Amino acid sequence: MSFQGETSFVPIPPPGEDELPYDDGEPMESQRHRKQMNLLIEVLELLWKDRDDVYVGGNMAIYFSELQARKNDFRGPDVFVVLDTVRRERKSWVVWQEEGRTPDVVIELLSESTEAVDRNDKMRVYAKLLHVPEYYLFDPFTGVLEAYALDLATMSFVPASPGTSGDVTSARLHLGLGVRHGVYNGLEADWLRWLDREGHVLPTAEEQARAAEEQARAAAERARTAEDEAKQLAARLAAYEQRFGKLPGGG
Repeated sequence: MSFQGETSFVPIPPPGEDELPYDDGEPMESQRHRKQMNLLIEVLELLWKDRDDVYVGGNMAIYFSELQARKNDFRGPDVFVVLDTVRRERKSWVVWQEEGRTPDVVIELLSESTEAVDRNDKMRVYAKLLHVPEYYLFDPFTGVLEAYALDLATMSFVPASPGTSGDVTSARLHLGLGVRHGVYNGLEADWLRWLDREGHVLPTAEEQARAAEEQARAAAERARTAEDEAKQLAARLAAYEQRFGKLPGGG
Protein backbone atom coordinates (compact mmCIF):
# COMPACT_ATOMS: atom_id res chain seq x y z
CA MET A 1 0.00 0.00 0.00
CA SER A 2 1.27 3.45 -0.82
CA PHE A 3 0.17 6.86 0.36
CA GLN A 4 0.05 10.08 -1.57
CA GLY A 5 3.01 12.24 -0.75
CA GLU A 6 4.89 9.33 0.83
CA THR A 7 8.66 9.62 0.54
CA SER A 8 10.91 6.58 0.53
CA PHE A 9 13.85 6.35 2.92
CA VAL A 10 17.19 5.92 1.21
CA PRO A 11 19.99 5.03 3.61
CA ILE A 12 23.03 7.26 3.37
CA PRO A 13 26.15 5.20 2.70
CA PRO A 14 29.07 5.69 5.07
CA PRO A 15 31.76 8.09 3.89
CA GLY A 16 34.69 6.75 1.92
CA GLU A 17 38.34 7.71 1.71
CA ASP A 18 37.57 10.58 -0.67
CA GLU A 19 35.24 12.19 1.88
CA LEU A 20 37.25 11.52 5.04
CA PRO A 21 40.34 13.44 6.20
CA TYR A 22 43.32 11.41 5.06
CA ASP A 23 46.04 13.02 7.16
CA ASP A 24 46.02 11.78 10.73
CA GLY A 25 46.48 15.35 11.93
CA GLU A 26 49.64 14.64 13.91
CA PRO A 27 53.03 15.75 12.57
CA MET A 28 55.99 13.50 13.28
CA GLU A 29 57.59 14.40 16.60
CA SER A 30 61.09 15.00 15.28
CA GLN A 31 63.34 14.66 12.27
CA ARG A 32 64.48 11.28 13.59
CA HIS A 33 60.89 10.06 13.96
CA ARG A 34 60.12 11.05 10.38
CA LYS A 35 63.27 9.43 9.02
CA GLN A 36 62.62 6.26 11.02
CA MET A 37 59.11 5.98 9.59
CA ASN A 38 60.40 6.53 6.05
CA LEU A 39 63.16 3.95 6.55
CA LEU A 40 60.76 1.21 7.64
CA ILE A 41 58.34 1.91 4.80
CA GLU A 42 61.00 2.32 2.11
CA VAL A 43 62.65 -1.03 2.81
CA LEU A 44 59.37 -2.98 2.74
CA GLU A 45 58.22 -1.31 -0.47
CA LEU A 46 61.55 -2.15 -2.07
CA LEU A 47 61.43 -5.73 -0.79
CA TRP A 48 57.88 -6.24 -2.08
CA LYS A 49 58.10 -4.15 -5.24
CA ASP A 50 56.89 -7.11 -7.34
CA ARG A 51 53.96 -8.00 -5.07
CA ASP A 52 50.46 -6.61 -5.53
CA ASP A 53 48.83 -8.22 -2.47
CA VAL A 54 50.32 -6.13 0.33
CA TYR A 55 49.96 -2.53 1.48
CA VAL A 56 52.43 -0.54 3.59
CA GLY A 57 51.25 2.75 5.08
CA GLY A 58 52.41 5.31 7.56
CA ASN A 59 51.19 8.39 9.44
CA MET A 60 47.79 8.15 7.77
CA ALA A 61 44.29 7.84 9.17
CA ILE A 62 42.59 4.50 9.81
CA TYR A 63 38.78 4.49 9.98
CA PHE A 64 37.11 1.47 11.56
CA SER A 65 33.60 2.74 12.44
CA GLU A 66 31.22 5.46 11.30
CA LEU A 67 31.10 6.91 14.81
CA GLN A 68 34.87 7.12 14.99
CA ALA A 69 34.95 8.65 11.51
CA ARG A 70 32.45 11.34 12.53
CA LYS A 71 34.28 12.12 15.76
CA ASN A 72 37.69 11.83 14.06
CA ASP A 73 39.23 11.17 17.47
CA PHE A 74 41.69 8.41 16.59
CA ARG A 75 45.10 8.93 15.03
CA GLY A 76 46.55 6.38 12.67
CA PRO A 77 49.69 4.31 13.23
CA ASP A 78 53.16 5.52 12.36
CA VAL A 79 53.74 2.39 10.25
CA PHE A 80 51.35 -0.44 9.38
CA VAL A 81 51.22 -3.42 7.03
CA VAL A 82 48.14 -5.12 5.60
CA LEU A 83 48.45 -8.50 3.88
CA ASP A 84 46.08 -10.18 1.43
CA THR A 85 44.83 -6.90 0.02
CA VAL A 86 45.20 -4.89 -3.18
CA ARG A 87 48.25 -2.72 -3.57
CA ARG A 88 47.09 0.69 -4.72
CA GLU A 89 47.35 4.31 -3.71
CA ARG A 90 45.13 5.24 -0.78
CA LYS A 91 44.35 8.49 0.99
CA SER A 92 43.44 6.65 4.20
CA TRP A 93 42.58 3.13 5.30
CA VAL A 94 38.80 2.77 5.54
CA VAL A 95 37.99 -0.66 6.95
CA TRP A 96 34.47 -0.90 5.48
CA GLN A 97 35.89 -0.18 2.02
CA GLU A 98 38.57 -2.85 2.46
CA GLU A 99 36.26 -5.84 3.02
CA GLY A 100 36.90 -5.59 6.73
CA ARG A 101 40.67 -5.92 6.41
CA THR A 102 42.67 -4.41 9.25
CA PRO A 103 46.43 -4.12 9.76
CA ASP A 104 48.44 -7.28 10.36
CA VAL A 105 51.35 -5.36 11.87
CA VAL A 106 51.48 -1.95 13.54
CA ILE A 107 54.57 -0.03 14.64
CA GLU A 108 54.35 3.08 16.81
CA LEU A 109 57.35 5.36 17.35
CA LEU A 110 57.32 6.54 20.94
CA SER A 111 57.80 10.11 22.08
CA GLU A 112 57.11 11.98 25.30
CA SER A 113 53.87 13.41 23.93
CA THR A 114 52.49 10.17 22.45
CA GLU A 115 53.78 7.37 24.68
CA ALA A 116 50.79 7.34 27.04
CA VAL A 117 48.34 7.10 24.13
CA ASP A 118 50.43 4.48 22.32
CA ARG A 119 50.55 2.30 25.45
CA ASN A 120 46.91 2.70 26.44
CA ASP A 121 44.24 4.01 24.05
CA LYS A 122 45.89 2.83 20.85
CA MET A 123 46.89 -0.49 22.34
CA ARG A 124 43.27 -1.12 23.34
CA VAL A 125 41.89 -0.13 19.91
CA TYR A 126 44.44 -2.22 18.02
CA ALA A 127 43.72 -5.28 20.16
CA LYS A 128 39.99 -5.18 20.89
CA LEU A 129 38.60 -3.37 17.85
CA LEU A 130 41.06 -3.95 15.01
CA HIS A 131 42.44 -7.32 16.20
CA VAL A 132 45.98 -6.48 15.05
CA PRO A 133 48.10 -9.65 15.46
CA GLU A 134 51.42 -7.86 16.11
CA TYR A 135 52.17 -4.54 17.78
CA TYR A 136 55.61 -2.96 18.13
CA LEU A 137 56.77 0.07 20.10
CA PHE A 138 60.11 1.71 19.35
CA ASP A 139 61.73 4.77 20.87
CA PRO A 140 64.04 6.31 18.24
CA PHE A 141 66.08 8.15 20.88
CA THR A 142 66.65 5.35 23.40
CA GLY A 143 66.76 2.55 20.83
CA VAL A 144 64.42 0.37 22.93
CA LEU A 145 62.17 -2.00 20.98
CA GLU A 146 59.13 -3.74 22.49
CA ALA A 147 57.12 -6.47 20.77
CA TYR A 148 53.58 -7.61 21.54
CA ALA A 149 51.39 -10.39 20.17
CA LEU A 150 47.60 -10.55 20.28
CA ASP A 151 46.17 -13.06 22.76
CA LEU A 152 43.00 -14.28 21.03
CA ALA A 153 41.51 -15.53 24.30
CA THR A 154 41.52 -12.10 25.94
CA MET A 155 41.87 -9.89 22.86
CA SER A 156 44.74 -8.09 24.52
CA PHE A 157 48.44 -7.79 23.81
CA VAL A 158 51.04 -9.85 25.63
CA PRO A 159 54.80 -9.22 25.45
CA ALA A 160 56.69 -11.28 22.88
CA SER A 161 60.11 -12.53 23.92
CA PRO A 162 63.06 -11.40 21.79
CA GLY A 163 65.78 -13.76 20.64
CA THR A 164 69.19 -14.03 22.25
CA SER A 165 70.42 -11.22 19.99
CA GLY A 166 67.64 -8.90 21.14
CA ASP A 167 65.96 -9.05 17.73
CA VAL A 168 62.31 -10.02 17.35
CA THR A 169 60.55 -12.03 14.66
CA SER A 170 57.36 -11.05 12.89
CA ALA A 171 55.46 -14.27 12.30
CA ARG A 172 53.04 -12.45 10.01
CA LEU A 173 55.69 -10.98 7.73
CA HIS A 174 58.35 -13.71 8.08
CA LEU A 175 60.87 -10.97 8.80
CA GLY A 176 62.89 -9.85 11.77
CA LEU A 177 63.13 -6.48 13.49
CA GLY A 178 66.26 -5.30 15.22
CA VAL A 179 68.10 -2.16 16.25
CA ARG A 180 71.25 -1.39 14.27
CA HIS A 181 73.58 1.59 14.46
CA GLY A 182 74.20 3.33 11.17
CA VAL A 183 73.61 6.31 8.93
CA TYR A 184 70.32 6.86 7.13
CA ASN A 185 69.63 9.89 4.99
CA GLY A 186 72.56 11.74 6.52
CA LEU A 187 71.68 11.02 10.17
CA GLU A 188 73.74 8.67 12.35
CA ALA A 189 71.63 6.90 14.98
CA ASP A 190 70.32 3.59 16.27
CA TRP A 191 67.71 2.62 13.69
CA LEU A 192 64.96 0.02 13.78
CA ARG A 193 65.66 -2.18 10.77
CA TRP A 194 63.93 -5.02 8.97
CA LEU A 195 65.97 -8.22 8.91
CA ASP A 196 65.90 -11.35 6.78
CA ARG A 197 65.60 -14.82 8.30
CA GLU A 198 69.36 -15.00 8.83
CA GLY A 199 69.38 -11.71 10.70
CA HIS A 200 70.90 -9.66 7.88
CA VAL A 201 69.70 -6.09 7.49
CA LEU A 202 67.39 -5.59 4.51
CA PRO A 203 68.94 -2.71 2.56
CA THR A 204 67.53 0.57 1.38
CA ALA A 205 67.81 1.55 -2.29
CA GLU A 206 70.86 3.67 -1.45
CA GLU A 207 72.48 0.79 0.41
CA GLN A 208 71.79 -1.55 -2.51
CA ALA A 209 73.39 0.91 -4.93
CA ARG A 210 76.40 1.36 -2.64
CA ALA A 211 76.84 -2.40 -2.29
CA ALA A 212 76.64 -2.82 -6.08
CA GLU A 213 79.30 -0.13 -6.54
CA GLU A 214 81.55 -1.80 -3.98
CA GLN A 215 81.10 -5.17 -5.70
CA ALA A 216 81.91 -3.59 -9.06
CA ARG A 217 85.03 -1.94 -7.64
CA ALA A 218 86.12 -5.21 -6.03
CA ALA A 219 85.58 -7.09 -9.31
CA ALA A 220 87.57 -4.45 -11.21
CA GLU A 221 90.37 -4.65 -8.64
CA ARG A 222 90.47 -8.44 -8.94
CA ALA A 223 90.65 -8.12 -12.72
CA ARG A 224 93.50 -5.59 -12.47
CA THR A 225 95.35 -7.83 -10.02
CA ALA A 226 94.95 -10.84 -12.31
CA GLU A 227 96.16 -8.79 -15.29
CA ASP A 228 99.20 -7.53 -13.35
CA GLU A 229 100.06 -11.06 -12.22
CA ALA A 230 99.76 -12.31 -15.81
CA LYS A 231 102.09 -9.53 -17.02
CA GLN A 232 104.61 -10.28 -14.26
CA LEU A 233 104.54 -13.98 -15.11
CA ALA A 234 105.03 -13.22 -18.80
CA ALA A 235 107.96 -10.91 -18.01
CA ARG A 236 109.64 -13.54 -15.81
CA LEU A 237 109.11 -16.17 -18.50
CA ALA A 238 110.61 -13.90 -21.16
CA ALA A 239 113.65 -13.18 -18.95
CA TYR A 240 114.13 -16.89 -18.29
CA GLU A 241 113.93 -17.81 -21.97
CA GLN A 242 116.33 -15.02 -22.91
CA ARG A 243 118.88 -16.43 -20.50
CA PHE A 244 118.33 -20.16 -20.79
CA GLY A 245 116.40 -20.59 -23.99
CA LYS A 246 112.86 -21.60 -24.58
CA LEU A 247 111.27 -24.09 -22.28
CA PRO A 248 110.70 -27.58 -23.71
CA GLY A 249 107.43 -27.63 -25.57
CA GLY A 250 107.33 -23.83 -25.57
CA GLY A 251 107.18 -23.65 -29.37
